[in-house]
Order: sequence, then structure tokens, then C-alpha cells
Amino acid sequence: METVILAVVIAVVVLGALGGLVIGSRRKKSLPPPPPAAPDITAPPAEPHVGDEAETPRDEPRRTIEEVDLPDGSAPVAVEEPPVLEIPEIEVPEPTAGRLVRLRARLSRSQNALGKGLLTLLSREHLDDETWEEIEDTLLTADVGVAPTQELVEGLRARVKVLGTRTPAELRGLLREELLKLVGTDFDRTVKTEPATSKPGIVMVVGVNGTGKTTTTGKLARVLVADGRSVVLGAADTFRAAAADQLQTWGERVGAHTVRGPEGGDPASVAFDAVKEGKEMGSDVVLIDTAGRLHTKTGLMDELGKVKRVVEKHAPLDEILLVLDATTGQNGLVQARVFAEVVDITGIVLTKLDGTAKGGIVVAVQRELGVPVKLVGLGEGADDLAPFEPEAFVDALIGD
Repeated sequence: METVILAVVIAVVVLGALGGLVIGSRRKKSLPPPPPAAPDITAPPAEPHVGDEAETPRDEPRRTIEEVDLPDGSAPVAVEEPPVLEIPEIEVPEPTAGRLVRLRARLSRSQNALGKGLLTLLSREHLDDETWEEIEDTLLTADVGVAPTQELVEGLRARVKVLGTRTPAELRGLLREELLKLVGTDFDRTVKTEPATSKPGIVMVVGVNGTGKTTTTGKLARVLVADGRSVVLGAADTFRAAAADQLQTWGERVGAHTVRGPEGGDPASVAFDAVKEGKEMGSDVVLIDTAGRLHTKTGLMDELGKVKRVVEKHAPLDEILLVLDATTGQNGLVQARVFAEVVDITGIVLTKLDGTAKGGIVVAVQRELGVPVKLVGLGEGADDLAPFEPEAFVDALIGD
């Protein structure tokens, strides 16, 4: 009996131990992993209150105000200045008297085949028909024209026949007199810039591309300013690129105001505004530079006539100057005819007359239009435009 009770007790103990092991293992599996350790968080320092120091004072060496290096004010302080607009310097053009002196000197220095050739032919001992034909050829080559050449030769033949023996001085005198007859000394060559009623005087400049029309307008402004006149420039050449800029540059050099419009705009509108502003400013002269038109383009020539009509709504034009290249010869005469049909040319400006081998164009164009050459250009300089003097021109042709 005791043995049975002992066995039962042992069995109960064993079962209890086994049950504890199973429960313990299940608890170990179901328990979650322990939470991670919380990080150490440092509390932010409290904001300083009034009278508190922001941080703990540190023992640092301190300097007195006498030991601190202060600027003595000698070093320059860089101050950015506003950009300065460059104002073009106004030039003082050469007066008319000085231009005439230089004109005579330059023409007299020019070595022209016309005068020398004529004097050489006239100095021959026997002036037969062949010699006179050579004289005619020399004149025609210089663009004098057929009719003026015949007049000159006939006059010379008659006077030489009467004179008989001819010294070089007499021949030169005869030739000078006959050439002066052709060039003409009775023309009024004054550029009309003073209107009969009220200011301003209105001058329109016309011509074909490449003759120096815009440059001539600028040079004429210098001549007028040199004579004490106030000038307004009208840049009515709106078709050629930079034409208005070129004219404005000429104006700025002498203090002349320039009226311009948009590129490709209406030239007549610009010309109208130029005259209007000239009146408002009380200017003495308004110079209108028109587009360089091909004389073969009918539409463009009609537009030139429109510019003239629009300007005349303000006041009549006092002067219409035709600019011709002295080296173009007979082609220049064709241009002159067409322009004279569209606008009433009152005067001619011959450019590039510094080479006077083609100087006969002076005679031919005056005969063609019945108007005088009033101005001549003798070079590329700003003051190389001067009034035309027949005596100085003829003396330059035949030499000393």
C-alpha cells in the first residue's frame, strides 16, 4: 500500500514539473520584445529673461577703446557714380571766306587735261581744220556738250584769225574769255535761304543714290551755321538704311536739330514735321534731305513730287537743289532732265569736282536746265563744300 501511494506522489510531481515546463515555454514565445531604451534628450536652454545673461560669461582678454584700431578717414570710400551721358562736342565750322580761299587753291593745283590740251593745240603755228577738230574732241571729252563746244570753237577761230600772231599770254586770255562766256557770269548763284515773308527758309535737296546727297545736306548745314544761321534738318530719306542716323550725326556736330521718322515711313510726313518744328523753334533754315531716287522709277519720282506739295502747305520752297556727281558726265544730264520735270530745280550742287578733267559738265548742265551751279564739293572733308565761282573755276581749267 505504501508503495502505491509513493508511486502516485511521484507521478503527480512529474506531471506537475512537465506542465510547468510547457507553460513556461509558451509564455516565453508570446511575450513581446522589450522596448528600446529611450534616447537621452537634453532640454533646451531656457530663454533669457530681462536682466539675465544669454550665456555664461567666459573669461576672455578684453581691449580698451584706445587699443582698438579705428579707420583714420584717409582711405578713399568707393562711391558708385551714375553713368554720364556723352554729349557730342559742337564743332565750329570754317567760315565761307576760308572755304573760297581753299577752293581757289585746290582748283588751281588740279592738273587738268582740258585747259592744257586746248592751250597746246592753240599754240601750234598753223591752225588747220584737223587742229580745230582736235580742239572739238578735247572739249567733248570733258563733257562740255555739243552745242557749247561748237560755240567755243567758232568764237576762238574768229578771234584767232583776226589776231594773227599769238603769244602764250594772248592765247590764254582768249581762251579764258570764251570759257567764261560758256560758264556764265551773270547767274545769281546765291543759295536762297531767306524767305520774303517769315522764317524759316525751306530748302529741299534731291538727287540720285550715290551722288552724296545726304552728305551735301550735312555740309550745307555747316555752311549756314558758320554764317550764324540756326538750322533744322529733316531726314525725309526713310528708305535708305541709316540715312537718318547719318544726317543726325552731321547735325549734332554743329548743334542743328534733326527731325526724323520711322524707317520706311512716309517721307512727306517727316518733311512736314520738320518745317512745322522749324517754325515753332524760330529757326532760320530748314534743310530737307529726300530719298535718293532712281530717275527711271516713275512711282518714286511721283512720291518726290508729293513731298514738295506737302511741304508747300506750310510755305513755298525757297530753294530746290539737285545734287549731281561731276564724274557721271552725260548720264548726269539725263538725271537732271527727269528731276526738273518733277520738281522745279532752282540750283545745282556738283560733287566730286576735285578732279576737273570732266569739268565741262558745269557748262552742259547749266545749258540743259537753265539754272546755275551754286555749290561745288571738292573733297571728302566736312568743310569741302563752297560756293561756285566761275572765274576761279576757269582759271583752274587753263592754269597759270
